[in-house]
Amino acid sequence: MSSETMLENLARRLAVLEAQDEVRRLVMRYFRLCDTLGPLTPMDELAGLFTCDAIWEGRGRYREAFGRHVGRNAIASMLASYTQPAHFDLNGHYLSSEIIEVHEEKRATGRWMMLQASTYRDGRSDFRSAQLTIDCVIEDGMWRMSRFVTENIFSRDVGPWNDEADISVPLSTAEEGA
Repeated sequence: MSSETMLENLARRLAVLEAQDEVRRLVMRYFRLCDTLGPLTPMDELAGLFTCDAIWEGRGRYREAFGRHVGRNAIASMLASYTQPAHFDLNGHYLSSEIIEVHEEKRATGRWMMLQASTYRDGRSDFRSAQLTIDCVIEDGMWRMSRFVTENIFSRDVGPWNDEADISVPLSTAEEGA
């Protein structure tokens, strides 16, 4: 393999790694903002994470709950409905089993398994899991989500996530001898 071919190959591989990192950062920013949805959420920033003609849709049980929204403004409007008043008292999204495939260095598809722990303004709490498929493209020089699909795996009501119980820690050696 010639030096030039080797450099071209390394440059392509580096471009794929950089694209994967940008897609990962984009999706993580989206969920960070969703974890703190409320009156102070920068909705312009949240909306800007999507392409102008993006699609956000729920599947399975999420189809009826969340529906399908087409276009950046429709997605932002749906997300803004959770902010006034704040729908969540506590919300945390945890992503795992990541696969990000880059296509032609300007398109990518990411897949994750998501766990979400929430407590709502009305005091109810639940735990849910979903499969995410998120298509991303470069629009106006930035990676943005062009299609966001969330499909429910399970949902379960639970008791409150945070209580005043002491946090369990091991006894120190000095405490054991006392």
